Amino acid sequence: MQKLNLSQSLSQKLSPQQIQFIKLLQVPTAELDARIEEELEVNPALEEGKDEKEDPGQEEYEDSYDEDLGSDDRDLNLDDYLDDEYGGYKMQGDGNYNSDEEDREIPISSQASLHELLIQQLNYLKLDERQKIIGQQLIGSIENDGYIRRDLEAIINDLAFSQNIETDIDELEEILRKIQTFDPAGIASRNLQECLILQLERKEHPEDPTVQHALRIMHDCFEEFTKKHYSKIQRKCDLNEDEIKDAVNLITKLNPKPGGVSEGLVRTQYIIPDFILTNNSGKLEISLNSKNAPELRISRSYADMFDAYDKSDKKDKKLKETVTFVKQKLDAAKWFIDAIKQRQNTLLRTMEAILQYQKEFFLDGDETNLRPMILKDIAEKIDMDISTVSRVANSKSIQTEFGVYPLKYFFSEGIATDSGEDVSNREVKSVLQAMVDEEDKKRPLSDDKLVKMLNKKGYNIARRTVAKYREQLQIPVARLRKEL
Repeated sequence: MQKLNLSQSLSQKLSPQQIQFIKLLQVPTAELDARIEEELEVNPALEEGKDEKEDPGQEEYEDSYDEDLGSDDRDLNLDDYLDDEYGGYKMQGDGNYNSDEEDREIPISSQASLHELLIQQLNYLKLDERQKIIGQQLIGSIENDGYIRRDLEAIINDLAFSQNIETDIDELEEILRKIQTFDPAGIASRNLQECLILQLERKEHPEDPTVQHALRIMHDCFEEFTKKHYSKIQRKCDLNEDEIKDAVNLITKLNPKPGGVSEGLVRTQYIIPDFILTNNSGKLEISLNSKNAPELRISRSYADMFDAYDKSDKKDKKLKETVTFVKQKLDAAKWFIDAIKQRQNTLLRTMEAILQYQKEFFLDGDETNLRPMILKDIAEKIDMDISTVSRVANSKSIQTEFGVYPLKYFFSEGIATDSGEDVSNREVKSVLQAMVDEEDKKRPLSDDKLVKMLNKKGYNIARRTVAKYREQLQIPVARLRKEL
């Protein structure tokens, strides 16, 4: 039997205006201009310039539209035209609210890439067409850091299937060795050991004893070198302490990532701060970057169309369709302007709350003055959702007299002290870094010793936490910090 049941349920659904605000909120200043230009192109009802007081035509079009259209026309369903008419709201990362984590690259310096530089050098060699194609395939397999990690057998297969060229390991290695003579030194290496050896072999004075000792260490004691087992190297290579020290110093000055030498491969990021902080004799003042406050207004000519409609024959079906289209564009323009204003307001409220919370840091720039602060603290202070604060913090930055900082820099967890107070983990990291910087490199401090020293300073911290902070600071373990 079929049964008919009634059930009630509660659900939340974001309105088009809310969705638009969320997307605009996470757009950084560097991309806001492009986003506004995009909207101006797709919506003729939106214009640049100051809004001349309150536009009376705007209210008139709303009132006359609702009064004059029939009930069927009055209750327009936005969902019917949202996808088509509001397609202009789509932006990079649309549909993914985590897009603020994407690597933003505006602009990128225009220079020759590593690949182009290597192809130029390949063309200087006297190779036949077949060898040149093999060389191009090898260069195409070089990764951004300058290494070829792809197996040579796989490259042979690629040449057979894509270029219809049959070759073998011997021929491939012969051309690879030619490419390994290119600049920068160490390029096209298959591993770190080969990379360092290639650079040592190209030293200006290869017969120098220090260079020869370094080459011997790389050939015979590479594993011991990576683990800093210098006593084993000394016995195996029959070198004295000074000879090992000179050789190790030479090796550590080599470039482990030769691909990074090519500036064309380095993506230069220019940070445009969203906020500017000024300190006027101890009084901190925050302002929005001017690019965050564009002058936008609703087109007067579009609003005037409703005056013409009011004086016309309202039974004209084509005219009704035109008015419906115009209203959609006017609504979209109004929503966009409101979303921009709401974005400005939210950015300022969030930054002012952070400023109050971390006032001591903003006065002197000393990171040990940073207080423990999490997203919830700011969300409660400005009475907004944590996700809203997160979108602001993850994609915005502030310019201070001490430098430009991303907002997420000011958020940190707390560590308890002997006095019962909580301090920012950034303060603990700063103290930890100072301890490592000041340690005796011949006898570097282990994590256990670092824990005891921090505990003596009043920081109640566990060994695993010290290890975590050390890794976040990119400080290697004690054994790898040891120097001769």
